[in-house]
Amino acid sequence: MVTAITSEAPREPDSFRALLAADERVEPRDEMPETYRRTLIRQIAQHAHSEIIGMQPEGEWISRAPSLRRKAILLAKVQDEAGHGLYLYAAAETLGASREELLDALHTGRQKYSSIFNYPTLSWADVGAIGWLVDGAAIVNQVPLCRCSFGPYARAMVRICKEESFHQRQGFEILHTLAHGTPEQHAMAQDAVDRWWWPSLMMFGPPDDASEHSQQSMAWGIKRFSNDELRQRFVDMTVPQAEALGLTLPDPDLRWNPERGSFDFGAIDFSELYAVIRGDGPLNRQRIAHRVGAHERGAWVREAASAYEAKRTARRAEREGATA
Repeated sequence: MVTAITSEAPREPDSFRALLAADERVEPRDEMPETYRRTLIRQIAQHAHSEIIGMQPEGEWISRAPSLRRKAILLAKVQDEAGHGLYLYAAAETLGASREELLDALHTGRQKYSSIFNYPTLSWADVGAIGWLVDGAAIVNQVPLCRCSFGPYARAMVRICKEESFHQRQGFEILHTLAHGTPEQHAMAQDAVDRWWWPSLMMFGPPDDASEHSQQSMAWGIKRFSNDELRQRFVDMTVPQAEALGLTLPDPDLRWNPERGSFDFGAIDFSELYAVIRGDGPLNRQRIAHRVGAHERGAWVREAASAYEAKRTARRAEREGATA
């Protein structure tokens, strides 16, 4: 059953503490604090939901891709996202959360997904911006998860990150082609970057001093770096890439700080992030309604699979009874 996380002090078994101290993986059958289990279910489920909902913004452009090559690449990318969601649901199931419970929590709003997927894709350039900025931010956030203290999550992230790297390159290529095309294409690419830059920075979550779960997750080795550390890494990685693209990041305060050895950047309006998380983003309702509708239309497939499995189990029992 999917349960809420409380602020109670976690009771940590000695065996659990020993695994963390040795920087070894916690496996599903190992002893673990209940709050650790629930924290992982929340985080893994949110990640899985984000992959599934994240199919929608780009999926809308499969039929409108400008060439057969672009269509095939985008189709493969969206299929990757479906696979990532399935990996992650399977990882959450090892913690005792059923697939049905997780999907019901998503559909009823009891569990969240990344705020970034509530923004519209207005042009083909948005597909490039999602690949370059959104998947680029995801890579920065997810590579450390390959060292997560929970084994099934860490192993799933290894494969997911390898595929995400291709997604980021695909987005960079789309924007590079547009930015070096006609003036109209360059303007389209710049417009997409202008709209997706700040939401991409918000993907890393609220500031560290406002993050409810960050410190405990770091203590448990679920996270390895804070939200602000990862956000800074992303900015430092992305600025030179923007220069190579010939595009401008929409932040007048963005400048190199030689004392810190990093880029300074402007203040983020986190009130927008909180509004989107509450369900007041541009497309929150449409994204969930589309997801719920797809789930309902696929009910017959699940029912048919269950009926087939029941028949197969019954036949196996009959054969075993006949040979007994």
